[in-house]
Amino acid sequence: MKAVSSLSSLLACASLAAKGALAASYDDIPTVEVYGQHFFYTNNGSQFLMKGVAYQQNYNPNGTSSQDNSTYTDPLADADACRRDIPYMKQIFTNVIRVYAIDPTKNHDDCMAQLASADIYVVADLSEPKTSIQSDDPSWNVELYQRYTSVIDALQKYKNVIGFFAGNENVSSGNQTSAAAFVKAAVRDSKGYISSQKYRTSLGVGYATADVPTRDDLAAYFACEPTDAGNQTAIDFWGYNVYSWCGDSSYSASSYGERVEFFRDYPVPVFFAEYGCIEGIDGGATHRPFTEVGVLFGNMTDVFSGGIVYEWFMEENDYGLVSIDGDSVSPYPDFTSLRNQLSKVDPTLTQRSAYTTSNSAPSCPTDSTWEAKATPLPPSPNSDMCNCVVQNLECNIKSDDEDKYADVFDFICGAGKDFCDGIAHNATTGDYGALGGCNPKAQLAWVANKYYEGNGKSSSACDFSGLATIQSASTASGCSSFIAAVGTDGTGTVASPTGGASGTASSSKSKGAAPGMAAPAFFNFGKPLFVAYVTIALVSAVGMVAL
Repeated sequence: MKAVSSLSSLLACASLAAKGALAASYDDIPTVEVYGQHFFYTNNGSQFLMKGVAYQQNYNPNGTSSQDNSTYTDPLADADACRRDIPYMKQIFTNVIRVYAIDPTKNHDDCMAQLASADIYVVADLSEPKTSIQSDDPSWNVELYQRYTSVIDALQKYKNVIGFFAGNENVSSGNQTSAAAFVKAAVRDSKGYISSQKYRTSLGVGYATADVPTRDDLAAYFACEPTDAGNQTAIDFWGYNVYSWCGDSSYSASSYGERVEFFRDYPVPVFFAEYGCIEGIDGGATHRPFTEVGVLFGNMTDVFSGGIVYEWFMEENDYGLVSIDGDSVSPYPDFTSLRNQLSKVDPTLTQRSAYTTSNSAPSCPTDSTWEAKATPLPPSPNSDMCNCVVQNLECNIKSDDEDKYADVFDFICGAGKDFCDGIAHNATTGDYGALGGCNPKAQLAWVANKYYEGNGKSSSACDFSGLATIQSASTASGCSSFIAAVGTDGTGTVASPTGGASGTASSSKSKGAAPGMAAPAFFNFGKPLFVAYVTIALVSAVGMVAL
């Protein structure tokens, strides 16, 4: 059953103003900034509480990279859809939307202007389905850096952009905590990029977590700052995807009270990045009563900054608030419930002038079940460095067929651990090679060259069934410092880039070239498996040397 809106006349008014007036709206809207544990409007210092909705069609945000979910619809590039939906969003008091993936090559001016004219802000995820930090095989590399910085470039000019999520539910189980190190490196480099480009200082970078057993350690890890360099690696805000309040639950039964107490001393804003349970609802998924709204915008506002309902569009998962048919919007009953609940809230707001920050960064997790070291973090991907190093090698990879890379990686790293130190990315031990963020072809070139050198520079040691070739090493202008920083073993520290990834990043996700496969999986997970693999590799070494 659908509750059909009687306010269809709003659609006729959705154009709001001429394009010239709309174009100025995202320049004129006051920015929202983080100060201590809260968000504040910069024009009057009033506290900003999120009354939001997730706005993304044909996308399943799950913290993983999936070949089955490789396409998406950019919600900020469809001005007509924004014109259709915004009047209905305002009926449920929307002041922020969350988008999970945008296409940075498209123009977003029209939709962003419409949103700004309606006083609606945006929090955007930086990844996209094919380019994200994978939970079970994580890395932080040139391709990801290029994607993240391109989204920042595309959206930074709009003053109604509050900030970005560097990851979403990348850690969903206890054996995935090492992935947190790569997401935190992404936070660091995204913040560093915003600063280096002199973009708006109010742009924040955060993380959105699932409600998982590791949530407390996750919260501590992303907010801790183990160095004395300020808050360069700490998140600016924390998003919580929470579905524990189902139907007519309560403050205690939903564990909302426990979450409030846990985050009471947290140093940055916390909000529900997703909420709206559909389990056990009388009448079915489209009849959510949203009774949690009164609590979220009631006694929780001294700690939590509101929340974002999941979600606008009705998809196969049944979480949609509305049904879309062309230009027609038909709200479901829970749309009306949400509107009614929000219409009754009257939260007490804090003024920035009357607020003093007092919460300090938490300690980094130290329990034995937490796998990600707080320091060092994975190095910043630097495509200029990657290109310089490859030019300076004597054995290079000429084939772009990444399906063939995995066997060569496995053989070389099995034949000698030192050959692959330069591409290591082990968050558990904190061992990272300088080339751990390069694309697979560059990484394979490095290890192939090390193997070539280790075997007396024999021509047969630089072939690998035609994948490799001997070249004249060269040092291009500006490359000397990179090569010196990398070092002969590839474990040196290279300066962070100050711009976007200028090199060509691999876009492939083949079996031999997935981001986490750049260094063979066995190489990251401890000595016993490595020793076993070396035994196998040595047995077959005679046959492989001639490849």
